[in-house]
Amino acid sequence: MIRRLDTLDLGGKRVFVRVDFNVPLDRERKVKDDLRIRAVLPTIRRIVDLGGKVILASHLGRPKGKVAPEFSLKPVAEYLSTLLECPVPLAPDCVGEAVREMVGRMKPGDVLMLENLRFHPGEERNDEDFSRQLAELADVYVNDAFAVSHRAHASVHGITRLVPVCAAGVQLEKEIDYFHKSMEEPRRPVAMVIGGAKVSTKIELLQNLLDKADHILIGGAMACTFLKAQGRAVGRSMVEDDFLQTARELLDMAAQKGVQVVLPVDAVVAPELDAVDEVRLVSVDAIPEEGRMLDVGSGTLEAFEAVLRGCRTVVWNGPLGVFERPPFHQGTFRLAEFLGELDALTVIGGGDSAAAVRQAGADRKVGYVSTGGGAFLEMLEGKKLPGIEALEACG
Repeated sequence: MIRRLDTLDLGGKRVFVRVDFNVPLDRERKVKDDLRIRAVLPTIRRIVDLGGKVILASHLGRPKGKVAPEFSLKPVAEYLSTLLECPVPLAPDCVGEAVREMVGRMKPGDVLMLENLRFHPGEERNDEDFSRQLAELADVYVNDAFAVSHRAHASVHGITRLVPVCAAGVQLEKEIDYFHKSMEEPRRPVAMVIGGAKVSTKIELLQNLLDKADHILIGGAMACTFLKAQGRAVGRSMVEDDFLQTARELLDMAAQKGVQVVLPVDAVVAPELDAVDEVRLVSVDAIPEEGRMLDVGSGTLEAFEAVLRGCRTVVWNGPLGVFERPPFHQGTFRLAEFLGELDALTVIGGGDSAAAVRQAGADRKVGYVSTGGGAFLEMLEGKKLPGIEALEACG
């Protein structure tokens, strides 16, 4: 059993909170997307209200175990201070004497951000000595970084063995709760919408879903591998020929288990992404030799929507097309808007899917948008996340 924040006495305690502030920055090093920052505000505010001292720890980018100024968390600390309307100083490091002194001067309700955890190679190695140095800063450990909970890193896994009290943050609780509602005890029928580029990255996911879902709707470039496996010509579309047999086997297994698999019936094609004057809507049986499937068509969306209208639970992972490049965004955006109006539990997971839902303006309409990409995918695959297992072991 994982401890909850509201069961703890945090008055005067040093509360080390692992967050995921690995957010995109623009050319001026300003925060471009604050979804993950805003997601943990309830945890920070709850600790402050309970008289705790908040010590925030995160990584940013891939500095590869070395100090790199371009990966400093300074712009994130500055942005957070505006959201909280209070100073959020940035420590010069995440471990060491200077950091311990700053933590020692903290008063109840103060918020401090540590510098990038990945400036130290011990973070990604889950090094015991580095874990111990982090643990020295804490009376209580809180994980509110679902997006990195599939990594057995020092600030996610190792530290939990060295801090006397561990708990889940508000956001992590929500992630676990919505996963449970959508995958472990869902209201049926259950539909899974799976998109993205490659079948190879989602084989375990698809195999696991055959025992979870009533309907599996497949879009994105990965659909082309399934279409070719059925004997269709897909032009120059992206296909993983090494996985054609796997695709056939998955379709056969779905049929045996009574799971409906819905593939695209039409496609938006063009010779190249930049060839916007040559975009055509064609049947999947009429994709030209020089064509590339870059989005699903209106007929496919109608077929998807017809299935989804009868579902009580829908989980979506992966875009239906190259949504970053108009006009190939339309299928993904239309699905996002449709799910926003659907009378069902709708859960969106994966970095691209979450970004698309936000860009379509449907993020406040769907049931839940996960902050995790790889972590969400691994849970869909049926895997245990090291960060969550570590919290369970502390319980």
